[in-house]
Amino acid sequence: MSKFSIATWNVNGIRAREQQFSEWVKRDRPDIICLQEIKASPEKVPEPLSKLAGYHCYWHGTGGYSGVALHVRQDAFAVAPTYSHPSFDFETRIVEADLGEFVVASVYVPNGGKDFAAKMRFLEALVAHAKALSQAGKKLILCGDLNVAHTERDVNEKDRKPEVIGQRPEERALFDQLLSENLTDVQRMLYPDRTDLFTWWAPWRNLRQRNIGWRIDYILASQSLAARIKTCPVLVDVGSSDHAPVVAVVE
Repeated sequence: MSKFSIATWNVNGIRAREQQFSEWVKRDRPDIICLQEIKASPEKVPEPLSKLAGYHCYWHGTGGYSGVALHVRQDAFAVAPTYSHPSFDFETRIVEADLGEFVVASVYVPNGGKDFAAKMRFLEALVAHAKALSQAGKKLILCGDLNVAHTERDVNEKDRKPEVIGQRPEERALFDQLLSENLTDVQRMLYPDRTDLFTWWAPWRNLRQRNIGWRIDYILASQSLAARIKTCPVLVDVGSSDHAPVVAVVE
């Protein structure tokens, strides 16, 4: 398998971020693009993006809420991927593409504020799905907004509250289980001691500029793929979403 790049970004509305998304793709040309919270059904995605030039495109949304997308650059992967949705998909929260040697998934985990039990069920199903893929001998790259800050290091010290959804012990325990299914948190592997690495900032009080945020957007990869990744930055300069893209290059 040759070198390729993979990016994940919660755009918080693809129509609101149309120009910013287009400029970023033109600048960086990721080989695989995973999006979350597109907040649009496929027919409502702006025309220049719906068939993104040079990409196999898949938009999975139902309206102004949730929704994911997964685009694969044709020059990097000549054969069109096979797209599918696991049985636990609801509210258009997961799509995956089989690229032959590995499966890539774009995932938007419920935040749990309105229905915490539904969030836990989704995470439990995601763990089971990762286990099934691993047992079938499939490598996996799981990307997206998992809505869990895995450890205390993944939250700015001003926001650390163990009773808050996204930081609760039972959520973090399920994240541990997910990693135990032969997956590696690529950023934490590369930057084990950093406590200033965040991907989401509440959209007030200049928290992004002050870097008071949470790390809840991840690239998790099967261990053999993770070992080939040497860099995984957060692109803080990209876009006006409350999330920033995360990008990894598989050497």
